[in-house]
Amino acid sequence: MSNAIFARFFDLVAGKAEARGQAELRRELLAGLTGRIVEVGPGNGLNFPHYPREVTEVVAVEPQPYLRGRAAETARTAPVDVRVTDGTAERIPVGDAGADAVVVSGVLCSVPAPGAALAEIRRVLRPGGRLRFYEHVRADGGWGRRQDLVDPVWSRLMGGCHTNRDTVAELERAGYRIERCRRLVFPREARLSVVAPRVIGTALPPA
Repeated sequence: MSNAIFARFFDLVAGKAEARGQAELRRELLAGLTGRIVEVGPGNGLNFPHYPREVTEVVAVEPQPYLRGRAAETARTAPVDVRVTDGTAERIPVGDAGADAVVVSGVLCSVPAPGAALAEIRRVLRPGGRLRFYEHVRADGGWGRRQDLVDPVWSRLMGGCHTNRDTVAELERAGYRIERCRRLVFPREARLSVVAPRVIGTALPPA
């Protein structure tokens, strides 16, 4: 599936999970943020309504043109100032130490080079800044083996999204310190979905 087709598919289906508890998870992800935030890969902007009013600006970096346009539409009704711009996880158009926090949700599963993306996130974080993450990840046991099995096909159909990426290990390999990490299954009743095992938390970049 091409990225353009996937972007429209994502825009069509991504909001369906919000009423099933995903909106609550987004609020958990963003709770307590203040100052200038960089959100990498906001898609169509589902996080925007949940930013606390203490946030002074969100710089939303979206590489896909269709989703960037949809995010700009969503930004108009956000409770905080959101500036949507072109860029990638490996090339964030923000100066060194220009962000109080960086937010990623459903992004680190699909970046081509997680190490490069995490190094770029480190560059834009100010000293003491945090990375907030909400990502689907590889599970243990048989569930994880199913994810391994379907990943080659899934990643081609779903815009480069990998079902079996161990994002916590990627963070630690890049030198980040995990401050908080909660593992969960979403939706809660899911027992077969290859993207149901998830993590949500906060990480401190290497000094």
